Amino acid sequence: MTTLLEKKQSLTQLYEQDYLLWLETTVNLLKKGDLSKLDIDNLIEEIEAMSRKEKKALESNLEILLMHLLKYKYQPEKRTNSWKFTIIEHRNRIAKSLQYSPSLRNHFQDNFAQCYQVARKFASNETGLSLDTFPQESCFNLTQVLDENYLP
Repeated sequence: MTTLLEKKQSLTQLYEQDYLLWLETTVNLLKKGDLSKLDIDNLIEEIEAMSRKEKKALESNLEILLMHLLKYKYQPEKRTNSWKFTIIEHRNRIAKSLQYSPSLRNHFQDNFAQCYQVARKFASNETGLSLDTFPQESCFNLTQVLDENYLP
């Protein structure tokens, strides 16, 4: 007869050997309310990873959006529909993230300046313009960045 400890250890081993089966087993245990058999340590790790993933995706989309807004503003002679599409696409991704997870708005606001600095570097590398071309402080405010009708 398998003990509870052995079941927990086998579920922990399953996490390392077959991630999909571990997920399915964990979901089934949660649905049944059989919490005593859960692999709590790995479950916590996965939930924390999900949170980090959401934050990183938001930051990545913001960096790309800001980079294209900078390119659009500082290289008007090179504007393309592709740049506009990228601006629209990444605004849409950010809007959906904030819609599905409103608490991400705090992360958005708290990390805006840092994302802007990354976007400046990206814009400089992509355009060949000096980093000094782009202002140290963002020339766009949060409202403008999220406004689907705003273009610099």
